[in-house]
Amino acid sequence: MSMPEAEAETHPERVASDGDGPGPIGRWLRADPVRAVAIALIAVSVAWRAGLATRGWFSQDEFVIAAQVLDTGLDADYLLRTFNNHLMPGGLLVAWAMVRAAGFATWPWVLLLAVGQAATGIALYRLLRDLLRPGWGLLIPLCLFIFSPLTLEVSSLWLVGLLVLPMQLALVMAVAAQVRYVRTGRLRHLVAIAFWLVFGLLFDTKSLLIVPLLFLLTVFLFTSGGVLRSVTTAVRQHWPAWLMLSALSGGYLAFYLTRPSGELRDPTSVGPVLNFLGDLVGETVVPGLLGGPWRWSYAGDGPPLVDPYDIAKWLSWAVLATLVVVTVRRRPSAGRAWLLLTSYLGLVAALFAITRLGGPLGPLIGVVPRYVADVVLVAAICVGAALLGIKDTDEDEVSAWPVPTVLREPGAFAVGLVSMIVVLATIGVGTLWSTARFGDNWSTKYGRDYLATTQAELAVAPPGTVFFDTAVPDRVIAGYFWPDNLQSHFFRPAERRPTFVTEAARPSTFDDLGRIRPVVVQGRKIVPGPVDGCGHLAEGGRPTRIPLDGYLVEWPYVVHFGYLSSGDSTALFRLGDATREITLRRGLNDLFFLLEGAGDAVEVTVQTPGVGVCTELITVGRAVPAS
Repeated sequence: MSMPEAEAETHPERVASDGDGPGPIGRWLRADPVRAVAIALIAVSVAWRAGLATRGWFSQDEFVIAAQVLDTGLDADYLLRTFNNHLMPGGLLVAWAMVRAAGFATWPWVLLLAVGQAATGIALYRLLRDLLRPGWGLLIPLCLFIFSPLTLEVSSLWLVGLLVLPMQLALVMAVAAQVRYVRTGRLRHLVAIAFWLVFGLLFDTKSLLIVPLLFLLTVFLFTSGGVLRSVTTAVRQHWPAWLMLSALSGGYLAFYLTRPSGELRDPTSVGPVLNFLGDLVGETVVPGLLGGPWRWSYAGDGPPLVDPYDIAKWLSWAVLATLVVVTVRRRPSAGRAWLLLTSYLGLVAALFAITRLGGPLGPLIGVVPRYVADVVLVAAICVGAALLGIKDTDEDEVSAWPVPTVLREPGAFAVGLVSMIVVLATIGVGTLWSTARFGDNWSTKYGRDYLATTQAELAVAPPGTVFFDTAVPDRVIAGYFWPDNLQSHFFRPAERRPTFVTEAARPSTFDDLGRIRPVVVQGRKIVPGPVDGCGHLAEGGRPTRIPLDGYLVEWPYVVHFGYLSSGDSTALFRLGDATREITLRRGLNDLFFLLEGAGDAVEVTVQTPGVGVCTELITVGRAVPAS
């Protein structure tokens, strides 16, 4: 026997380690295959959603923020302002840097959102591993979150991502720190809780809900007994955490209430509240947790709204009810996990019922998925606790409830196993379908098409082309965003920007598709004048009153003044109390200019003696593109 053969026979493990054993990646996979699969699933989810995000583009709020960023410096007034009642200095800081660096480019935002999703997904898996009993079952709550259609808006729309992703990360990390603090009582975990709460509050005021969530989680998952006993135990054993969280949230609220914000309009009756709760729970949350909504309702350039099929909605309710019954029967403490989810959903519902239902978009609040993106995260934690149980509890795997003999038969077990596989497969297919339909809806972007057309038109526009500053189409930015819906605001981050004027002989504007068109004015016209062949005659040094065919309320108007002048001159043009000095040229001319006023007549005063001006054309109204 040769020496190598002898060594192989006497020390086989040495030969295997020298050449035939697994490499570093193989050893990592073998060390924890559940972790390896979890990382792979997170990577697939992030890549898939990044591809979906690239199909869309900016939406209304993003255009508004982008314009404001380029109109302000990086100071306290900018960072501490409220945007749609959100105090978000961290988000505004990121937006300021990103818009100034990248403008309307898409890929930097997609990359930023992808990093946030990856961080949140990894943090959630670590929390589930620390909190729950180990095993392949950890992948169920993880997949519930990372593939949920209800969070597609968070990974696609950058302003929503700036608000929600940091809050989600803060929520997961704060819960993880709370779990460690409850188990060990160490001060460093209390410091971590404070840090993550402050981090979340830098991006969204809704992060205040982390405080009651931590308390409820401690009461439901880390105590036992009745309600009073559980609350008393949680308060007595962990009072430093509640004292610190109360101080932080109280200080934040005191500062928030000093900031200027929009008026909060409470609902006027019980009906809207009940409809909202029905939409939030029945149309959005329950179907969304089980792969829905399967169908989306188009909402312009913004993300779509949920619109589930009725039969799928009721089936999702049936599946959830079955899951609750089965988990509670198997493990009585699962009921406490479901109560935790219900309590947090109640907090979210109460928050939006108080702050959103009274507004013009109140009837739609319940079907907007981003408002429950954090609920999906809490649901993943609670479903994991109900299915797998908390790691450090002594609860038996199966409850003491008697299991009917018929259910112990091999045939009944096989039927149950097949049924579970069918349900999970159906949820997976539903998730794929919901995500694909979201992508189809999200890919329609009028704002992107409008900007692309305007940029192409500006590239070939003749020198000297000037524009009046009018609003962009409502489907790009809604009118209630005025003045941020004006073209002068919209085009600030664009590569090519129009030249805006307030007076011109031949001004231009953009039509609804973004094509350059001459300006025409629609509005009140002057009545026929008394001078044959002239209409209304205005002579030098004498004001001439010219009646309109109706009354104009106070508003910024565009005036179209068509005239025939005997010489060059200046003139004063008056509408009510508003005046504007204009320049007149000899001959037949047109002049367009802006004037904010009110009244039922205009007044023209030619300032050069001996110059006469005839006019039969004065229109005061709004500028529209010529057809």
